[in-house]
Amino acid sequence: MPVVTLEGAVVTSAGYPLLAGVDLVVEPETLTVATGPNGAGKTSLLRLLGGLVGLGGGRAVVCGIDLAAGDRRSLRRRVGWLGHEGSFYDDLSVRENLVFAARALGRPVAAIDPALERVGLAARRATAARRLSAGQRRRLGLAWLLVRRAELWLLDEPYASLDAQGRDFLDALLADVVAAGATVLLSAHDPLRSATLAPRTLAMAGGRVVGDVPSGRP
Repeated sequence: MPVVTLEGAVVTSAGYPLLAGVDLVVEPETLTVATGPNGAGKTSLLRLLGGLVGLGGGRAVVCGIDLAAGDRRSLRRRVGWLGHEGSFYDDLSVRENLVFAARALGRPVAAIDPALERVGLAARRATAARRLSAGQRRRLGLAWLLVRRAELWLLDEPYASLDAQGRDFLDALLADVVAAGATVLLSAHDPLRSATLAPRTLAMAGGRVVGDVPSGRP
């Protein structure tokens, strides 16, 4: 069963179409990159799939949940969202933030330390979140997605502000996540990088998918 099925999906804001009829099927255990200029609809697509905005028209089924029925709360428990800024408490430490979030969603606290090791934040576990750099906050967000074991990872421009080492780290992490059974959909400005990263690249413009091509990788 596909993880994502969209048929003529529409999202509007104040009467303006952010998504203007998107058709898309995403199979399990795949990595897909959506590219396009600002305003193309990439973030709106991710937000729809994450249950963060309502479906304004068409059909959308994500993780088996029909968004036309309005059950976005159930969907948000099954997907992981990482935007430009992680939603963390600045006065809590790195580890305290993850403990708080894990207990709130009933996720295993025992998974926190291995996740911090995986994202390279083990040495910063006692550091207050406000003292993290933008790149470190992004790594903290990734650690949370590992802890919560999201079925569908939705990452909005995750490569932004990362240096070469950080990009290589993220490449490896996403490959591992997909190999472990998750599905990943992310947005990226750089179509050349996405072609080497993902087996599938979506080109978006005007709130629609205008191109859907494989990269040539197996």
